[in-house]
Amino acid sequence: MADNGDDDNQYRIKEGDYVVLKRGEIFKAVQIQPRKKVIFEKQWIFLDNAVGQLYSTTFEILSGGNLKPNELKDSASPLDAVEAGTDNRNIVDDGKSQKLTRDDIEALKEKGLKGQDIIKKLVDNHATFGDKTEYSQVKYIKKKKKKYENTVMILKPSCRILAMMYHGREPGKICHLRYDTLAQMLTLANIHAGSKVLVFETCAGLVLGSIMERMGGYGSVIQMYPGGGPVRAGVESFGFPAHFHDTLHEFPICHVNALLAGTLDTSAKDPTAENTHEKQLNLAAEKEQNQPEAEEQGTPEEESMETNTGDDAGQDVEKMEKDKLKEAKAQVKKLRLEEKQRRLAATAALLKGRNADGLVIASRFHPCPVLLGLLKFLSPSRPFVVYSQYIEPLIECFKKLRECGGTVNLRLTDTWMRHYQVLPDRTHPLLLMSGGGGYLLSGTTVATDHSKPAGSKQAEEPAPKRQKLEDTEG
Repeated sequence: MADNGDDDNQYRIKEGDYVVLKRGEIFKAVQIQPRKKVIFEKQWIFLDNAVGQLYSTTFEILSGGNLKPNELKDSASPLDAVEAGTDNRNIVDDGKSQKLTRDDIEALKEKGLKGQDIIKKLVDNHATFGDKTEYSQVKYIKKKKKKYENTVMILKPSCRILAMMYHGREPGKICHLRYDTLAQMLTLANIHAGSKVLVFETCAGLVLGSIMERMGGYGSVIQMYPGGGPVRAGVESFGFPAHFHDTLHEFPICHVNALLAGTLDTSAKDPTAENTHEKQLNLAAEKEQNQPEAEEQGTPEEESMETNTGDDAGQDVEKMEKDKLKEAKAQVKKLRLEEKQRRLAATAALLKGRNADGLVIASRFHPCPVLLGLLKFLSPSRPFVVYSQYIEPLIECFKKLRECGGTVNLRLTDTWMRHYQVLPDRTHPLLLMSGGGGYLLSGTTVATDHSKPAGSKQAEEPAPKRQKLEDTEG
């Protein structure tokens, strides 16, 4: 173990890293930048002092927003030397049990008392705290810690943490995709290093980033995107190294039919650029035509024109600067267009082989046309999985796949998840739970024989004989 320093270094917070702040069940993804204010839970903090510390360290927020690693002290717990009652039947919640008022608590804060000391004061001044059961006392302490302890934990971003963050804060951005459902998607799609995976998602890049994390920077990930460009906000929060992004490719979903038909033109030019070029040529031609006329009119008004040479020179300089700026912008736009076309051609070459190893779809669009189009790029015996917040679109996909053939082991599943509190003599499910984690349609592709038309087996079978009925009179 000669390189313990290097192993330890990867678990330490560095400047420029993407991290996740955690307080209770609240998460927030930020980047470590020098002297940058970060607002978290209505409080400004600076993350400079976190650089060099280990991940999963709990920090105390000092005055001014600076962080200090929270030292583990063997201080007495507020529950020490406090007797617990047998039940809570005689406790009346009349609001008069706590002797400390809000002004008293604010005065304690101004004196510089920390959260643990304030909680100790609250316990000592609570009239019925000793009558509560042990579990009620622990619950009371936990509630007060959440309110008065000024701490924050810094975590290393991962698929699970970011999925919990998005589902807790902005579930609409990820189509209400729950973290256990995301884990099933990665398993059903057989995501592993060295594979070629197609992804179509509108979940802020969370699904894409989870696939890249599991592949570990080996293989190819082709993101099929709608609109003008791919959305990768969630991918940035993972903080992947540079070589991870080398495996990421992109392809517009609107060009899939053209690629399948073999009519995709990857050397297309920007029509706006051609129009601007034509305009520049026309302006240059007009200038050449107007120059001789101006030279012929020179003699009668030479003196008046000499007085305005200074202003004309200034205008010419401004015009030249504007022309240079326009040319620079046009050049940058041209380079971007060329780079976009180069990436498009490279991704099209990857897709033309039709040998992808997996397909993952999780979007707010109807998945049926997308699924039927992208399945053609998969090799036989490869898995695919489709997520939808609602079951009706997946039922339609299920029926279409059964009609078209080419897939087996089709399964439409729904996951029910519930948290349980596991404690001595008080194990029970939590009262609050997730209503639903969405639905998954999964299956496996198989090779089909395209030489026989659909329904050929039925045509080969003899038609059933009809029983002749005799008419009876009377």
